[in-house]
Amino acid sequence: MDILISGASVAGPALAYWLNRDGHRTTIVERAPDLRGGGHSVDFRGEAHMSVLRKMGILEEVKRQQTHMGAMSTVDSRGKVIADMPAELFSGEVEIQRGRLSRILYEATRKQTEYLFGDTITSLTQDANGVAVTFEKAATRRFDLVVGADGLHSTVRRLVFGPEERFVTDLGVNVAVFSTRNHLGLEYTGHMYTTPGQMAGLYTTDHNTGAKAMFYFPSVAYDRHDVQQQKKIVAELYGGTGWIIDQLVADLWDADDLYFDACAQVHMDSWSKGRVVLLGDAAWCASPLSGMGTGMAMIGAYVLAGELKRGTPERYEPVLHDYIRGCQKSGEGVARMMVPRTKLMVALQRFSYRLMPYMPGKKMIANAAKKTASAINLEDY
Repeated sequence: MDILISGASVAGPALAYWLNRDGHRTTIVERAPDLRGGGHSVDFRGEAHMSVLRKMGILEEVKRQQTHMGAMSTVDSRGKVIADMPAELFSGEVEIQRGRLSRILYEATRKQTEYLFGDTITSLTQDANGVAVTFEKAATRRFDLVVGADGLHSTVRRLVFGPEERFVTDLGVNVAVFSTRNHLGLEYTGHMYTTPGQMAGLYTTDHNTGAKAMFYFPSVAYDRHDVQQQKKIVAELYGGTGWIIDQLVADLWDADDLYFDACAQVHMDSWSKGRVVLLGDAAWCASPLSGMGTGMAMIGAYVLAGELKRGTPERYEPVLHDYIRGCQKSGEGVARMMVPRTKLMVALQRFSYRLMPYMPGKKMIANAAKKTASAINLEDY
């Protein structure tokens, strides 16, 4: 088949990899002019995640480029460490910067997949024989199947299934992440600082030569396409709040890779309509707070390609449904813990972090996440 995939982040190229192996012709259209950098590091945990990386032959390369992130520390306004939290809570079994994973997947597909960067789909018209697709720049083309792997704000989902607000549930938290300098001289670790309604952090990247700054805060109205407005929102919320916040806010104005979005989930009755299918965050976003999104995308790509290979695409949704819902549930209660809203809640959070290293069930959270990530038996397609 001739298959068009919208989105060149993770889910799209992962799907193209499997489709190429099965002899299909793949095209990926991506709005950005090149592969996107920025965003958080992403992790994989549990046998289901690791087995897909292994089957793709990229596990060793992912390990070679992993972050090697250690424990994360929570600090007070003077930067004094209050408590350390084990790496497995945040980094899974292997963690890698999202941009580096995207590059690995691109290199694994670029010789067989046609990439259309700097373009986007403007309309989709289905008939019995295929889908006519118009683009913002490229000429109209026909495909046998169109896959929307274009994230939380999916264009394909909007064009075929309806407006975003019908499917997207805001969890009440916004996130902003950008690259900056390693101001604290950290080594394979990060620091987090919490005040009522705000959480800020800094963690190392590129073997400690760089860092990512992150800000979590209650949801505010914003223009998704206005980066300067997004920077102004963060600056106004965080100025003068202690720790090294003022330095990070100053760095923000020069950042060219700001990721700013809602922590949200996508809930749909169906991920397909005719010859159009949704994949990854476009279909089932669990929110960045779940820590499961990238693994879910890789597993979803493997299952969709496998069921297409068998000629049973109708099984794609039932195979994944319970697994996806379990992963989504893991992210639903995290928002309040990440951004406590009152001084009392901040104090209780810090107290629990202090106790964590001494509690007999200290590995329970990490083990629960691993169990959720592994709660699917993948067939050998």
